[in-house]
Amino acid sequence: MSEVLFPRTDVAGVSLSRMIIGTNWMLGWSHRSPAQDHQILRKFSDGEKAFPMLKTFLDRGVDTIMGPLQQERVMQEAVQYAQEKTGKKLILIDTPIINVDDNEEARRQARATIHRSKECGATFCLVHHSSAEALVNKNKHIIDRLPDYLDMIRQEGMIPGLSAHMPELITYSDENEYDVQTYIQIYNCMGFLMQVEIETVNQIIHNAKKPVLTIKPMAAGRVSPFVGLNFVWNTIRPTDCVTVGCFDAEEAEEDIEISLAAIERRMPDIEKRASPNAHQDAFGK
Repeated sequence: MSEVLFPRTDVAGVSLSRMIIGTNWMLGWSHRSPAQDHQILRKFSDGEKAFPMLKTFLDRGVDTIMGPLQQERVMQEAVQYAQEKTGKKLILIDTPIINVDDNEEARRQARATIHRSKECGATFCLVHHSSAEALVNKNKHIIDRLPDYLDMIRQEGMIPGLSAHMPELITYSDENEYDVQTYIQIYNCMGFLMQVEIETVNQIIHNAKKPVLTIKPMAAGRVSPFVGLNFVWNTIRPTDCVTVGCFDAEEAEEDIEISLAAIERRMPDIEKRASPNAHQDAFGK
């Protein structure tokens, strides 16, 4: 496999690796079954267990990680341990769930939540989709009171953005020129968890005014890495990113190689899959 460092992009003046480390497969959210959720939690019982995987990413220049940093102990431990052991810094994208009720106590809670993102070392603070979507008014094409929360993020010295599972969040943010510097958007060849057709989301990504951080490229394991990663890398812009969740270091190395090959327009240097009979003509040489 190639040892080339992963390409980078610029988001609000910060250099990010175009591949982003996803954390669902560290934190127990498989999107598949309770048994697989439990398998993940057993493997990553503490942050140190994630070190071989994170070191693989860091060794290849993938130094950006996304997830609910402040609310998940394992993610905090994993980041701290990896940074201490490698001497390399991870760029943290936190996705906090904030109280968006329209009263003073809720605003106090929102400020406290955003402050904890800063305390955990986040560079980017992207309001979680479940919070942002509660503010959407499709009739008026607005995200009500969103600027208040974006300003709270700015006051803490972080870069604001949105987790935009609902594609309209990107459209409305751009239309109203909100201080949203990047977006998370679900994007995969199956349309898994996407709220409109793949073609429509593709157009939204290509028309977005800011870089888009795509997630779930393999539809939570429903398509192979070769299929899922080739689709996404070949249908987004050079400014956009792909977030990849892995279960171990070997998966990370394989996904990096498949992704680099897709970007470089070549075949990936990976082993063939195992088979009960590997000597079939259809398998090639």
